[in-house]
Amino acid sequence: MLILLALVWGSSFILIKRGLEVFTPGEVGAYRIVAAASFLLPLSLPRFKNLNKHQLFYLVIVGLVGSFIPAFLFAKAQTQLSSSLTGVLNALTPLAVVVIGALFFGSKITKRNGLGLAIAFIGVFILVIVKEGAGLTSFAGINTYALFVILACICYGFNLNIIKFKFELLKPIEITAISLLLVLPVALFYLILGTDFSYKVANVPGAWKALGYVTLLGVLGTALALILFNMMVKRVTPVFASSVTYLIPIVAIIWGVLDGEVLLFGHYIGIAAVILGVWYGNRK
Repeated sequence: MLILLALVWGSSFILIKRGLEVFTPGEVGAYRIVAAASFLLPLSLPRFKNLNKHQLFYLVIVGLVGSFIPAFLFAKAQTQLSSSLTGVLNALTPLAVVVIGALFFGSKITKRNGLGLAIAFIGVFILVIVKEGAGLTSFAGINTYALFVILACICYGFNLNIIKFKFELLKPIEITAISLLLVLPVALFYLILGTDFSYKVANVPGAWKALGYVTLLGVLGTALALILFNMMVKRVTPVFASSVTYLIPIVAIIWGVLDGEVLLFGHYIGIAAVILGVWYGNRK
């Protein structure tokens, strides 16, 4: 499960990049949700009527923080960040799980967690100040678009803890399908009424190709991957499940290099620090 998820989610960033060649970040994020939720309608609609208000409340939250908001944040981030570096920054998710768990779910942050956080954020800082086309010592100021990825990781931190501690009875497929169903109307209305999405699909060259990439992103990278991920969360600890983000950067970097993205020496130092910090901070 871990390896399959790493391959799927590690490829998500290059698919976002392809979608952004035609569509705006909002259009990519909204259509990603529409594609994923629509694909799962045969599973979500029959199960919806069996839920109580308590379950629906938390499923709305899971839909927002586990899918809807991150879909927009990642697309926005990649307007100014390469797909490979976005994939690396996504590796902060396990540490976000620890922090959110400690703040809101009664977990504890150990000294090891704290040191891991410090190391990882040093890596993040290096990644966002190394200047394109220069060496490690040539800085360009902080790229604030990295904050969108960090916010997405925080969303995932809430999502994992909620799934683990608030859904003891629901099956993973129900959590995924219904949570996406609940945010589908918002995504659909935004896409139709708030963007030029329909016009671009009908008139812009290359739009159908870009649409295919984002459809693949929604169906594989959101719908099917979330089912698999939620299955894993139900069986193991949230931190172990989120460790898929150790492998995602490798896949994302491979895709980025194949697509011609340039990683500088400073980037590799930052990548190493992020992975080291995440690994160390989550050791038992």
